Amino acid sequence: MGSLALSRVEAVGQPAPSLVDEVARLVRQELAPLASAIDAGSVYPGELLRRLGAVGAWGSHAPLEGPADLRCAIQAMAAIGEVCGATAFMAWCQNTLVWYAANSTNLKLATRFGDGFSSGRLLGGTGLSNPMKSFFGIEKLKLKGRKVEGGYIVRGALPWVSNLGPDHFFGTIFEREDEPGGIVMFLADCSDPAITLQPCKPFLAMDGTGTYGVQFRDVFVPDDLILAEQAAPFVKKIRAGFILLQAGMGLGLIRDCIAIMDEVGAPLGHVNRYLPQQPVQFRELHAEFEKETMALARDPFNTDDSYWRRVVALRLRLGDASVAAAHAAMLHCGARGYLKRHRAQRRLREAYFVAIVTPATKQLRKMLAGD
Repeated sequence: MGSLALSRVEAVGQPAPSLVDEVARLVRQELAPLASAIDAGSVYPGELLRRLGAVGAWGSHAPLEGPADLRCAIQAMAAIGEVCGATAFMAWCQNTLVWYAANSTNLKLATRFGDGFSSGRLLGGTGLSNPMKSFFGIEKLKLKGRKVEGGYIVRGALPWVSNLGPDHFFGTIFEREDEPGGIVMFLADCSDPAITLQPCKPFLAMDGTGTYGVQFRDVFVPDDLILAEQAAPFVKKIRAGFILLQAGMGLGLIRDCIAIMDEVGAPLGHVNRYLPQQPVQFRELHAEFEKETMALARDPFNTDDSYWRRVVALRLRLGDASVAAAHAAMLHCGARGYLKRHRAQRRLREAYFVAIVTPATKQLRKMLAGD
């Protein structure tokens, strides 16, 4: 069976600038005033995420029986990331959820959820942090399941899943207890009474991302919520998109860090010129990253090992550069950047998240080493 969702970007054409422009407009008008509150955890921007979905922010990358194109989705996420790293992360969560459903061969699932996820009417995230680590020998799968009539019974707990709420969904993977080596990917419905969302302890940043620990207490997962009965080949198909979509977080953050350095150029340029890292260097680096990202994003189903290594290497460099750019922005701002009200210190905290979110810097290095 083929996947159902439709692509809104021609595989050989250019991403529609009108969508990115509309996302940027909404972000400037509605997200910018909320960024500090989202960072502090007093606001979860659910309504804004739905409005972004309504203008098409979450639907441009869904494939149509073949090619997929991630360029427009990444550019829209970068526009969000210029203003708020936390919301760019939630955008990645939502886009990844769309990516799962759009690539599933379960047509009942695709029919039921495809438009809801891509339009933002239904929100949710990805619970693949633990599974992605398990595939590279870092952790063991934390969820266990067994086959029953009409579906599976799943138990276990995930420590952190983001962009969640009581009516949200997320994709994750369990290990079959009744079939050695069997792993199944499914949609979890947070409204299920057997699923409990546990608030997390406060984070260094980005506390408004709807991040919870999730407990599964003998949850019945019907066949209609199975994304892939054989999760391993499914993950191999979607993994490049999963990682490439994260590029929007780094690209947007780096761009704003360049803007921060430019903003203090007039009052502090006479002394900032002695700093080893200047905005011109980051502009060149950003242009290089953007070019590579757009080239890779045209072909996320490429199965060549060389393509996969380029994706992993790009993601690693984006994490490193995000931290470097935010660090430079803080040094260029000096004491004014150390004030809580200045966004430079928030961008530094958000940059560390780009470097540690799965796949983290150390995992990416392990993947490239082939260990």
